[in-house]
Amino acid sequence: MSVYDDLDFLKRLIKGIAEEFGSDCEVAIHDLKAGYEHSIIAIENGHVTGRKIGDVASRIAMETIHSNLQHEDHYSYSTRTNDGRILKSTTICIPDKNGKAKALLCINYDITQLMVSNKIMSDFISMKEIKNNDEANVAIPTDVNQLLEDLIEESYELIGKPVSVMTKEDKMKAIKFLESKGALLIKRSGDKISKFYDISKYSLYSYLNSNED
Repeated sequence: MSVYDDLDFLKRLIKGIAEEFGSDCEVAIHDLKAGYEHSIIAIENGHVTGRKIGDVASRIAMETIHSNLQHEDHYSYSTRTNDGRILKSTTICIPDKNGKAKALLCINYDITQLMVSNKIMSDFISMKEIKNNDEANVAIPTDVNQLLEDLIEESYELIGKPVSVMTKEDKMKAIKFLESKGALLIKRSGDKISKFYDISKYSLYSYLNSNED
């Protein structure tokens, strides 16, 4: 059976693929019996490689023609146009009734702009290395009360023990941590911090004014 017996279907197939993936996707059918130099019998979006019906096959297609028409597919390999654009290519053998390839369906997708965009996006989303773990993955609060609660939780984790067994020095360290993070700038934060650490507001401000480390 000749590839031309299926040509109407193959033309519909490659048109469907090209329509699905857009103008950067070239899809071609090669007749392996037509020879290397004039193997293309149907093509969509030929502007990708600058080819048309009756033009030459790719290197992979040539190797398939040269290998006694053995069935061997090639998926997602890299090719390049004469003007340097990069393509992501796939070559699928279409077998005859004996299992040998009579034709090739070749897909060449121009990914040049995608690679440029990927480089731009990679540069854009890259971040400096975080040396201070306190800066890593900091949550953005929805309101000032949530911000204060988050800071109090961080101060608690800094000490690493229940409030009931914290020493004066522990609580002083936690209070000074909160001050360094700007927690005391929040309205009525003193009341909430004092309550959490079970100290009076007098003690809170005493800790803040202390010169002890």
